Amino acid sequence: MQPQPMQPQRRGDRTRIHLVSDVHGNSEALARAGDGADALICLGDLLLFIDYRDHSRGIFPDLFGTEAATRMIGLKTARRFAEAREFVQGLWTTVDWDTDVEAAVRRQYKQLFAAFPTPAYATYGNVDVPRLWAEYDRRGLTVLDGETTEIGGLRVGFVGGGLRTPMNTPYEISEEEYAAKVEALGDVDVLCSHIPPEVPELCYDTVARRFERGSRALLEMIHRVRPRYAFFGHVHQPLARRMRIGATECVNVGHFMSSGRPFAVEW
Repeated sequence: MQPQPMQPQRRGDRTRIHLVSDVHGNSEALARAGDGADALICLGDLLLFIDYRDHSRGIFPDLFGTEAATRMIGLKTARRFAEAREFVQGLWTTVDWDTDVEAAVRRQYKQLFAAFPTPAYATYGNVDVPRLWAEYDRRGLTVLDGETTEIGGLRVGFVGGGLRTPMNTPYEISEEEYAAKVEALGDVDVLCSHIPPEVPELCYDTVARRFERGSRALLEMIHRVRPRYAFFGHVHQPLARRMRIGATECVNVGHFMSSGRPFAVEW
């Protein structure tokens, strides 16, 4: 049973919220992310599979070595995606998910969940492994997916994971499954998701030079429900970090692994 959430302590008539997404192993910054806030919201992607700046960091080099990580990054940077996929698929056949990969995932999760400040609210990213999160759950951390809670007097809905892509990351689901989670929220004041609504400017990564998958169901909900805010992450270097869609302020809360700084809002 999900424990009762630890409610933030309001300061006067305002509640200060810090939001992060795409933590990707940055446990040191995560431990400080709630400083000065009444609550922290995390929009997923806790795990670091590979670091494009330091090729020795992440689950991929832990399993296959820094040299393999450097080669894979080089192929992707050169946009030789077919060769990169073939190379990576060959490597995955040499390890066992239930032993080698899961052990590496658990090591990261142990460190990351210990770093969460309280109270905190979190949902899954597309590179996360939801079935393992319950093992690290603790008082003061509330995990929600297709669910709502009240934070600072507002109804906040959470939708985790991503949509299916050729990358085949751990928590990708069909558009129908994703839309069902969005629909289950009902009317919300604040919409929190890992991936953005399907708007080109919010989905295009200017460094990777490609469109990441956004959700049409999220966009339709924004038009229909008109929440005050829609917060998300997933796209590390978006063409637009924020825009207004009707009455809703849409905000990419940032690539936290890189910046180490939470997005702050008060309501």
